[in-house]
Amino acid sequence: MIDLYTAGTGNGRRPALMLEECGLAYTPHKLDLTKGESHTPAYHKINPVGAIPAIVDHDGPGGQVVSLAQSGAILMYLADKTGRFLPTDPVARAGHLQWTMFALTDIAPTSGAIFYASSKLEDKAAAHLFEERLLGFLGHADRRLGEVEYLAGDYGLADMALYPVYDGRRALVDAKGGLSNLKRWADTVGARPAIQRGMAVA
Repeated sequence: MIDLYTAGTGNGRRPALMLEECGLAYTPHKLDLTKGESHTPAYHKINPVGAIPAIVDHDGPGGQVVSLAQSGAILMYLADKTGRFLPTDPVARAGHLQWTMFALTDIAPTSGAIFYASSKLEDKAAAHLFEERLLGFLGHADRRLGEVEYLAGDYGLADMALYPVYDGRRALVDAKGGLSNLKRWADTVGARPAIQRGMAVA
């Protein structure tokens, strides 16, 4: 059994998508970030950084209990645990990791910056700057998806890394117009039953 500590953010939703896709048994624990529930002493024993998501796998390698944070690390851990959604062939694996990192280190932080600039700093100019930067990244994804069905060619971690961010920024994408390949991809990914279940977790 796996305990998932999460909240309704892109980062929080990624592990739920993977858990559902892999058919692993898990118990979700939804933390209210506005109430500081990720900063309690009990939660810091799971993730000292006090951020979501995190998992505790009570049936890890060799029967060990594994506590793990960071959505990308969790995705890769679950891929290795199940042998799914991340190829073992070194060349194919490298391609999957490239697009996964693109979603996690370029797109997701930029989307987060929009949130902080607009809601925390109330800085419209900064929010607009980050919106344009995000749309630029999504433009790269759109061009890629004009060549392949999924980000890394085959469905995998990269798609689960990107989808929650896209879902949270649909209004921005719609206002921009175009990006038809990205929208086609999102419709395909969003129609997967496991993705629908995972998105509903938090």
